[in-house]
Amino acid sequence: MTDHVSKEKRSEIMKRIRGKNTTPELIVRKLVYSLGYRYRLHGKNLPGKPDLVFSGRKKVIFVHGCFWHYHTCKKGKPPKSNLDYWLPKLEENRRRDTYNQELITSIGWEFLVIWQCQIRDTDTLKKTIVAFLEKLNG
Repeated sequence: MTDHVSKEKRSEIMKRIRGKNTTPELIVRKLVYSLGYRYRLHGKNLPGKPDLVFSGRKKVIFVHGCFWHYHTCKKGKPPKSNLDYWLPKLEENRRRDTYNQELITSIGWEFLVIWQCQIRDTDTLKKTIVAFLEKLNG
């Protein structure tokens, strides 16, 4: 199946995709803040530059888009065209995520991954976040 937009238009669309301050990330940040937790953003000195950093707790939260991080849900499916490009790219994203999570753990921190598809269920998401942040390290 071929792309239904021109290469120039596709390039323009892809240029607008952000790595920080995405809609799912903003939703999680607002929710975490409303629960009374304070955090730093995009930990530059931590592996993978986590989206939310809780330094005092030595915990981080990654907010992953299902497509870009190749999640196993419906939104995480690769496109039907140009698979020679997309499959290696998405697999590399997945490998990098795993590597960064191992590094986070190796320096004594804990991480939580929140997927884009999990954001709709606010009650479950709140419980997951509180359980993660209130659990003692180790």
